[in-house]
Order: sequence, then C-alpha cells, then structure tokens
Amino acid sequence: MKTYSMKLSEIDKEWFVIDATDIPLGRLATGIATLLRGKHKPTFTAHLDMGDNVIVINADKVKLTGKKAEQKTYQTFSGYIGGQKIIPIGRMLEKHPDFVVKNAVKGMLPHTKLGNKQILNLKIYTGSEHPHAAQQPKVFELPTYC
Repeated sequence: MKTYSMKLSEIDKEWFVIDATDIPLGRLATGIATLLRGKHKPTFTAHLDMGDNVIVINADKVKLTGKKAEQKTYQTFSGYIGGQKIIPIGRMLEKHPDFVVKNAVKGMLPHTKLGNKQILNLKIYTGSEHPHAAQQPKVFELPTYC
C-alpha cells in the first residue's frame, strides 16, 4: 500500500479566532503553531503550507508566569559600539504585545521558507475587535493540555 500525500489543490484552509486573555504565553504559542502548521489535521503533510489562518485577539492580556516579566529580555544589536539594546518582556508587552506573541510563535515554526510563509497566516490584535469578519472565523478553544 502506498502512503498518501496531499496535493496543493486539495488543501482547504479555515479561519480561527483565539482569545489570548489569561492564557500563558508558551501554551498560547504552542496551540497557534500547531494550527499554523496544520498538525491538527489527519492529512498533515510536512512539506506543504496546509495550516489554517489564525486571528489572535486581546494579545495585550496574555499571561506571563513566574518571574518572566522581570527576567526575560529581548536583545538587539546594531553592530556598532554601544549598539546593544536589552528590553524586558514586561515593557515590550506594554508597548508591542503583538511582537511578543508573534516572536513566541515564530520560534516554534520551522526556520525555513515554509515557516516564513506560515507565519503570514497569523493576525494579531491587541483589542477584542478584528477586521476579518468576512472570513467567518470560528472560535477556537485551546485544549487544557496545550
């Protein structure tokens, strides 16, 4: 018996809305990465972009456990002397909560051209409103084990 492999023409994508209120950042990112890759589907094919589109609302209300708000940092370096910037995640969550969620999800996707395509299917909003009502997204509840 031959192994079945999906074709590009057979892929059907859905739209999901996830409310990030009081969900730990890592568990949220894990659930989103699973949906973006398409691993929740029985027809998962690793080399195709067959994941769904995900809309995250209330990204500014994501929960950080432990002492991550004070200890976890983001570093950037311009290449020049004195060009290193270290920003704590607590301050980044206040200014750019969409970056915090997107960066966590991006780290869980493949670091290839396919991962770059899949991250484009993620839309993040800080409030409870989003402009994707025409796509009729379904509300997705993250599993308790995720």
